[in-house]
Formats: sequence, C-alpha cells, structure tokens
Amino acid sequence: MSKPNRNIYRPPGPRPICKLASKSMDSSSFLDSLSQKLTNLTRLLYWPPIPGGGGDILASTSPQTSTYHLRSPAQASYALGSSLEAILVARDHWGRPKTHGGDLFRAQLLGPDLKAGVPGDVWDLENGTYLLSFPLFWAGQAQVQVRLIHSSEAVGVLQRIWREKSATVDFRGYFRGPKGTEETVICNVDPQSTGTKGPTCQYRDMVSGELWFCAKPPTLPCNFLVGHSSGNYLKVTTPHDESLLAWNVTDKLLPQGISPIQIRTAATGNISLALSPRLPCRPGLLVPKPSGFYHQDVWHSLACSSRSFSTVDSILGCLAGHVIHMMGDSTLRQWWEYLRDTVPSLKPVDLHVTAHGWPLRSLRTPVASLHSVARELEGLAGGPHTVVVLGLGAHFTTFPPSIFVRRLAGIRATVTALLTREPHTLVVIKLANTGYKSVYGSDWLTLQVNRLLRAAFADLRVAFVDAWEMTSSLAVPDNIHPGKLIVQNEVDLLLSFICPS
Repeated sequence: MSKPNRNIYRPPGPRPICKLASKSMDSSSFLDSLSQKLTNLTRLLYWPPIPGGGGDILASTSPQTSTYHLRSPAQASYALGSSLEAILVARDHWGRPKTHGGDLFRAQLLGPDLKAGVPGDVWDLENGTYLLSFPLFWAGQAQVQVRLIHSSEAVGVLQRIWREKSATVDFRGYFRGPKGTEETVICNVDPQSTGTKGPTCQYRDMVSGELWFCAKPPTLPCNFLVGHSSGNYLKVTTPHDESLLAWNVTDKLLPQGISPIQIRTAATGNISLALSPRLPCRPGLLVPKPSGFYHQDVWHSLACSSRSFSTVDSILGCLAGHVIHMMGDSTLRQWWEYLRDTVPSLKPVDLHVTAHGWPLRSLRTPVASLHSVARELEGLAGGPHTVVVLGLGAHFTTFPPSIFVRRLAGIRATVTALLTREPHTLVVIKLANTGYKSVYGSDWLTLQVNRLLRAAFADLRVAFVDAWEMTSSLAVPDNIHPGKLIVQNEVDLLLSFICPS
C-alpha cells in the first residue's frame, strides 16, 4: 500500500517541456482542438436568467421570508413508494414574492429516528416559484427540510466571477539552482494570472497538452522548477457581492412549512423500504435521480444492488488480488485513509493513491510528484483486476469552466484508450462533494463541475459514485471532508462495483 502522492510509476518519455512565453501568448489553442462534443459541454451549464442591476440587498431572496407548502391537501398518511410534492415561493427581505428564478435551494426529506434521508428534486419554474418533489422510500415518520444555499443574486455574482475571472487563486513555484539558490514566483493556469509583466515559463504536459505557467525567476532558468504549493486567494468581490454571499443569508434553513408526515408500509406484507429489484453494480449503468437514500445510516443505491462491507474480512476478501489506483483530491484520499484505518493489514492489496497535478492546492510538494491524471492513465496496462478511481472537481471551482473542460478532455481520451485496450478495467468516477460556501468554492460551482463530469463520461462504460447526493442527504453539517459515516458508505459503494456479488 503506497502513501498519498507517491509516484506509481514514471511514464516513458521526457518530463513536461518548459520555455519562455510572452504575455501575448494564446494559451487556448489546446481547448480549440477539443472535439465538438467536449467543447459543447459548457452548454450544460444553463442556469435560469438572473436580472442584472439593482444594488438593493433587501430585494435579494431571503431565507427568513421564503415559504413552502404542500401542493395538495395533507393526508393522514402516505403510501410507501409514492411521492410528496410541495410549492416553494421565494421572497425578498421585504416579504415580496420574487418574479424570477435562479435561487439555489436544497431540499431534503429526513427521518431522524430512522437515520434516514433522501435529496428532494427542486424544479425551478423561473417565475419565483419552485416545485419540490420527494420520493417516499421508507416507512415511518419523515420531515421536509429546505435550505437556501444562495440567493439568485448571489448566484449571479458566482456566475459572473466563474466565467469572467481567469483565476480566483494563485500558486507558488519554487526554483532551486545547482548551488542551492532558491527563488519563488507566482504560477497559474495562464500567463496573465501569474501577475507578471515580464516573460513567463511555460510547462506543457506531454500527454494531455495542458499548459502551466510561472513567472520567470529573476536569475534561474525555467527548467529549475522543483516545488509547488498553494498561494493566495485573490480579491474578486465588491462589498455588495460580499453582502449577498454573507453567512447570515447563505446555507440557511427556511421556516418549517410542512408538518412531519407518516409513511405507511406497503399493502402487501410488512415491507419498510421501497426497493425495486436492481441489477448487480457494474459500470455503464444509468444513474437515476435520486441516485439513492439513507436508512439506518446505510446508503441504498437505486442504480444497483449496493452491498455493505462491515467487516475487515469482507473488505479484504473483495480487494485481494486487485490493483487499485486512486487519483484525485483530498476527498478521495479520505477513502484511502478509511481503508488504512479500518483494515489492520492491506498487504494482500496493491493500493495506490496519488494527487492530481496542477492546479493542486497543497502544501509545498515536489514537482516530480505532480503527474497529471492523463499521464498516470497512459502508463496503466489495465485488465480485469485493475480498478481506477478518479476524484475530480474540488480544485477547479477557482477557474472558469474552460479549464475543467480542458482537463476532462485529456482524461476522457486516456480513459477511452484504457478501456479500448483492456475493456474489463473498472473505472469509477467519484463526483465532487457538497460543503463549499464561498466565492472560491461554492456548492453552486461544484454543481456545475459535477454536470461536466457526468456528461464527459456518460457514454463510456464507467461507474459513478454520486458523492454530491451522499454528502447532502442527511441532517449533518456540510463539510467538504465528510465524517466517517459518509466516507464508509462511499467506499462500500465502490466495493460493490469491484465485488458485485
């Protein structure tokens, strides 16, 4: 079992080349070469129009005055397997109904006594009202809960910054000379974001073609780059923007609008869960919406027959004989940590974890350890005992969507090649978690990233772990790094794909 960030292998061929680049260099040529399919992924980012102008904060959507109610008269009880519908009316701080959509609401149906939860569907009617729909998957008591994550006005701020700013964070590049001299500069995804008016160093990934730029060090040459780390969060908001994104109007519960309901068991027998017959978990299955629900703190997938791996022997029995490659961010590293802490000895398992390359927000890391996912995948032989898990998204909310589309293009190409040479390789895509609530990593931004992730791999024979819903279905505080309960359920779903029976 290797440690996070350890190199799995060194791909053949030279390391990424570097050269000086002028400020006028066009770094978008690679994006222009993408297939039409991937270039059009940005069409998936539709959001209801949000009227511009107006600086009145009190005219923005308020979590205190917005209301919701049942769509039809309340019943004494509801049938297991049916659905509950409600109407939400968005209102401003004066209590006036909104006349346009675009708010980001999150709806849940919770069963606290049963440790149950399922995400509700929120349909924006684009006139200030929203249709909420909740499937009734368990028998017993349930309670609707609705949160305003961001007002439409706040979403407008996020939308503008995401599309118009080339970056909302920067990075540090560390150069070291042969005599130990060190020089530190700013690096980023394009020359402009390095903040320099002089020349920049350009680094091209030899597999994906992706570019990375650092300001030219004062004396050292470009090929002396040895280290990388996070830099600063850049100032991208106005005081008005910050008021719309303030804590007192972000991720706030709406006043309770629906009394707790009672869900009765099915008419035929004492059935407590609405689970139709499902196929064993395998790649290529369509993921329904919702993709699953919790009951007694266990996630029940609605796409396939997920299993529980509650003992050390069951985990080892599943993983033994497999080669597992986990590539991504810290939310995926949590899976490795869970396995490490749960299973005393993983010696029978060939398990590797590595962070994706630039733009990685991290402590100082050797550049030699930063391989792109595309480079890692190109070096894998694949096969029926090879599992590749990709966790992408969290580090891309600080850049415009074109940056993530470019990354997805390179990864999709290498995944396609891997599945072509070894069709029985299992590739698992972990969607990004909920948990961010700032201009640098809002849940609205993560939602867009997940849309792109789904679309990029939708027609490939891969498996999806819907971490977005798994991290937003229980009555627990949002955390980009969720607790053990959620991580265990995510890993159990992964293992269900590796060992479907």
